[in-house]
Amino acid sequence: MVTEAQSIAAILANCRTVAVVGLSPKPHRDSYDVARAMQAQGWRIIPVNPNATQVLGEPAYPSLLEAARHERIELVNVFRNSHEVLPVAQEAVAIGAKGLWLQLGVENEQAAQLASAAGLWVVQNRCLKVEWARR
Repeated sequence: MVTEAQSIAAILANCRTVAVVGLSPKPHRDSYDVARAMQAQGWRIIPVNPNATQVLGEPAYPSLLEAARHERIELVNVFRNSHEVLPVAQEAVAIGAKGLWLQLGVENEQAAQLASAAGLWVVQNRCLKVEWARR
């Protein structure tokens, strides 16, 4: 079984294209701040937000599945309520993502188990920007 620390290390070492589910176009939102910081570090950001057409200069997609039709997604970073994560995890598995990252305050054991059983690296209740900075 892969530990969360191992998943963090693997994601940070192997993923550079990230679909951000729930990425807001509003600069004062945490999702925008984290995605902008990761973009500044060279990560390719793919916004997933059904209410936006573009975020951070990138086209926004209404769903993860739609984004995957146009982009190769390595990591799915989730800014959604914990109870909304299971369908996102199912889609992350379906598109062949390498990892599922649930941001601070987001935890869903069923989603984590499903993704982990499918071979994805899984991180819950952690900030990608903070973990990258620690690296």
